Amino acid sequence: MTSRDTTTKALPTPLLLLMAVATGISVASNYYAQPLLHTIAARLDLTWSGAGIIVTTAQLGYAAGLLLLVPLGDMIERRRLVVTMMLLATLGLVVSALSTNLAVLLLGTAITGVFSVVAQVLVPFAATLAAPEQRGRAVGTVMSGLLIGILLARTFAGVLSTLGNWRLVYMVAAALMLITTLLLWRALPRLTTHAGLGYVALIRSVGTLLTTHPALRLRAALGALTFALFAAFWTPVAFLLSSPPWRFSDATIGLLGLLGAAGALVAPWAGRQVDRGRARLTTTSGLILLLLGWLPLLGAEHSLMAIVAGVLVLDIAVQLVHITNLNMVYRIDPDARNRLNAAYMVSYFLGGATGSLASAWLYGHTGWTGVAVFGIAISLAGIVIWWRGYRHEANLFA
Repeated sequence: MTSRDTTTKALPTPLLLLMAVATGISVASNYYAQPLLHTIAARLDLTWSGAGIIVTTAQLGYAAGLLLLVPLGDMIERRRLVVTMMLLATLGLVVSALSTNLAVLLLGTAITGVFSVVAQVLVPFAATLAAPEQRGRAVGTVMSGLLIGILLARTFAGVLSTLGNWRLVYMVAAALMLITTLLLWRALPRLTTHAGLGYVALIRSVGTLLTTHPALRLRAALGALTFALFAAFWTPVAFLLSSPPWRFSDATIGLLGLLGAAGALVAPWAGRQVDRGRARLTTTSGLILLLLGWLPLLGAEHSLMAIVAGVLVLDIAVQLVHITNLNMVYRIDPDARNRLNAAYMVSYFLGGATGSLASAWLYGHTGWTGVAVFGIAISLAGIVIWWRGYRHEANLFA
């Protein structure tokens, strides 16, 4: 049962854009460390593999939050949930900024990771507020904010680290999060959806949804592989670009995120294609582009153009698959959108954590070539899974 304190049937554009910005700012908090890993490693006397644990901790924290907190959107009032989670994520950023050793930095990273899943409460919130014929566009717009946040986090972090130091990045991020929280408190409508379950049963039902819906399992598997590939590029690329022959600064490495942000423009378009019944086309195109994006990256150690081409193609591909995944997952059961989102996004970020950890290890032991071969292999696996599994979805939505 869903109740709300507004009679508006269409999601107002200013509110939609604010939700997109809030989603980007909250999810960005998990990615500030990526272009700074070599700097943090030097300041805290860490190996490259050890520094990679920072990114993995953020993503595992995010996965834990997805499983334990996002389903609460089907149980308690959402505006209050959003504001509380953003305040706690802000606290995590402050802890990271004040850390003097790896243990405290990992604690702050974990707190931020767990509560920055507020982004995944805002996405189904937007889907619920939007009129049915605008739902794909609304999800695409909010997810554009999410991807822009992920990508521009690197640029933001690189520039601020160069102007000040890596701690400044976290302090400014905390201030932005707090300001956004206040704006959401004033702008969001009250909305309560109650699944009629207690908390333990609610969390358990996330697993039940996975076991009973083949289409959800298919999209969860594709999401995990997609984000594994995304993380497999972005985690070790700072190590590559800070080494010979490039020797780029934090700010220069961060600028690479600007190239990837172009892919966010694809998200609203992908949502509209799903609204028009072209989910199979966007999924297939995205998976093929993921493979094509990794091919030039085989030469990334010697060609900056290969890196540029790879970034552009990879980020467009990730958007195509991910936006389609979310829209198809939300269609499975409109009354369980937060739990469906939790099931999908737990898989998504477990894939990202695995990609981060594996690519950091591969870079340390085999160099960039091992990372690129890993990316190509996982891309091929995604195509095979889609080829073998899309019929489940075709039967569900026939």
